[in-house]
This record gives sequence, C-alpha cells and structure tokens, in this order.
Amino acid sequence: MTTIKERLIDRLESREAVIGIVGLGYVGLPLLLRYSDIGFRVLGIDIDVSKVSKLNAGKSYIEHIDGEKVARACDAGFEATTDFSRVAEADAVILCVPTPLNKYREPDMTFVTNTVDALKGHLREGQVVSLESTTYPGTTEEELLPRIEEGGLVVGTDLFLIYSPEREDPGNPDFETRTIPKIVGGHTPNCRDVGVALYRPAIDQVVPMSSTRAAEMTKLLENIHRAVNIGLVNEMKVVADRMGIDIFEVVDAAATKPFGFTPYYPGPGLGGHCIPIDPFYLTWKAREYGLHTRFIELSGEINQGMPDYVVGKLVDGLNQRGCALKGSRVLVLGIAYKKNVDDMRESPSVHIMERIRARGGEVAYSDPHVPLFPTMREHHFDLESVPLSPSTLAEYDAVVLATDHDRFDYDMIRSHAKLIVDTRGIYRGASSDRLIKA
Repeated sequence: MTTIKERLIDRLESREAVIGIVGLGYVGLPLLLRYSDIGFRVLGIDIDVSKVSKLNAGKSYIEHIDGEKVARACDAGFEATTDFSRVAEADAVILCVPTPLNKYREPDMTFVTNTVDALKGHLREGQVVSLESTTYPGTTEEELLPRIEEGGLVVGTDLFLIYSPEREDPGNPDFETRTIPKIVGGHTPNCRDVGVALYRPAIDQVVPMSSTRAAEMTKLLENIHRAVNIGLVNEMKVVADRMGIDIFEVVDAAATKPFGFTPYYPGPGLGGHCIPIDPFYLTWKAREYGLHTRFIELSGEINQGMPDYVVGKLVDGLNQRGCALKGSRVLVLGIAYKKNVDDMRESPSVHIMERIRARGGEVAYSDPHVPLFPTMREHHFDLESVPLSPSTLAEYDAVVLATDHDRFDYDMIRSHAKLIVDTRGIYRGASSDRLIKA
C-alpha cells in the first residue's frame, strides 16, 4: 500500500498535481508561468483584485514579463482567484508573499502569518506547503508549523512543509526561473523528499538541504554578502571622492584582476526586496541568541546613508551655481530600483525624492519604465513621468541620475541639463563644472 508521501510524489512526477501559488508578484508570476509551460495545472491566489482580473484576462502587470505568456497559461488552464478556500484544490501550495520591515527596522511577518491563517482551515492531507519568502532562520518551524498542525494534520506524515527561497533577479536576461538552482530544506526528511519532487520538474538543478533553518540562512547569506560588499564600495566612494579619485575608474581597474576580486559598484543606496532588508532579518534574530552582528549592521548604516549623501552633493552643486535647494526644480532620472525594469521595491530614488521635497525643492521624475508613480505602502507622490527632451531638461535646475536605464539618451542629458548629479558612473572619466559625481 502506497503512503501519502509516495502518492504525492507520483502526482508531482507525472505532472498530474495542481500547483497553487499564493502571491502573484515578481516571484509568484514567473513561477506560475514556468509550471504552466511544462504541463501542470496552476491556480493563483492573491488578495489584489486588479492583479487577479488582469491575469484572468491574459494580461501581465510586470513590464519584463510578456502578456502573451500569461495568455498562453490561461489557455492551458491557469486561473487566478481571491478565494483562499480554493487552496484545497491544490496539491502543492507555494507561498510568495512580501516580508518587509516595520518602522523599527524589524521583520514584519504579517503577510506570511495572515496568509497562513487564511489558508490553514482549507489545507488537507496529501499537500506540500512551500514558503519562498525571504525570512530569518526559524520562521518555517516557528510560524508555519504550529499553524498548519492546528487542525490535526501531522507535518511529515499527512502534509509536507518546506522552505525554498526565491532567487528572482527581475530583468536579468542571463537567467530565468528554470536556470536558477533551487534550494530546498524540509522540516523532516520526508518533507525534503517531497520538496525536491515539487521543484525538480521545473528547475534544472535542485539543491537539497538538511533543514528549513539552513535553507533560510542560505538565502540571508546570499543577500548579506551583496549588501556588505556594496556597503564597502559605497564607503570607498566617499573616501575616494574626498581624495579627488573616481571610484568607478578604480573598480573597473580592480576588476581586471582574474582572481580574488569581484566588482561591486557604488550607487545612491540599496533597492529591491531582498538586499536592503535581509541583513536586518538576521541582526534581529541574532539578538535572540545574545549576538550583535556589528559588521552587517555597519554596512546597513552606510547603505542607508547614501540618499543623504546624494542630496548633499546636489546641495553642493546648486550652491556652486548660486542656488539653494529650496525653491529649485530637480528632476530625478530613474525611480525603479535597478536599470531596465519597472520594479519600485525599496528604491533609493524614492528616498532621494523625499529628502529633496522635505528640504523645499520641487521634485519631478522621468522613468520610461514607470509612467505613473505607483501606490506604495510608505511613499506618496502624485506624479507622472516627465518625457525627456532638450526643452524639458532646460526647465530644471538640476537632474539626479539615480537609475541608469538604457533607454535614457545620456548624450542629450549631458548637453542640455544645467547640472547633473551622477550616482551611477555613467559619465565616468568626464569632467565639467555641470557634472557632480555622487
């Protein structure tokens, strides 16, 4: 007689299983499209009615994801819903919900816990639940496990629980969901085996781990590694600037070393869901063990200070031209957190805009990927993207180059802007009294 585990693995390997994905954003949408492409029936669940409506109409709401892919998924049986009770239809339940920080820079787990609370009464025997949201070590066991077992299901026997962190890089043409290796940690060995069976059809390489806690820590290490190195190069930027040295020239030269060096480039701050947030998840959890993660926290302080550094350089540039920031018109170029995408999560551009506004400047923005300033949890601007032209550039006292989109005409910007504050090294090597490197 086959076990519950064996029957579920058979359904996953034969692609008869129904894949339920909760949270249909930058992580959930590519994942659901991948499962649909390889023949699974996919059910999407989200609280956002507008997202659900667009998906069911075969449309994408993320710029770099083609609407035709969504339409094909709909033709293949994909359906989106706001009805959490329908999770009972799914054999696999993959949670891709936000894990932001609260105003005290501590983990805000309410999206995860509220989602599990909404689902737990509809979970059933023979399902696997996978958490993909970035979080601190222990979350899966401390927050998900007790909620899932409230109804009498035994994790590892009746139902299976895993942690498998997302590794999406929006807009990166070199990688896609299929080609990015997948970490899988299970609450029990049975859970891990089912998790491997869940992701193996969709992902080229699955990496099993000993526990959910080890998998959770792996995700944090990946992003803290990047945050610390960006913090280092941002601090080096400040030192180099004081010494009259171009940090971008220095990093480019160091990158020619074929071993022992990985180039990280400075910028106006950290953006995206993971890198600005993940270090604080670990520092918060480490305090429970009586540890103070000084190295990680220092890099966070440096990176958080970059928007203020940029605005300070803007003030210096305006002062040199006999202007004050108060009353000046400033155009921020690029408000997405990285080039060539429409992703606004934790964008440092928004913090720069707020600081300009707080100091009396009149702020506007231009971003070909974000035509209308979106609704955000903590930031509010009633603005539309300004189209770039010689005449519009001439209307502003300064432009702050915050995101280096390829669609910007940098020659035109250089020719017609009164003052440029370059935070991305676009004009590296150039020298002009109208150019401030920040």
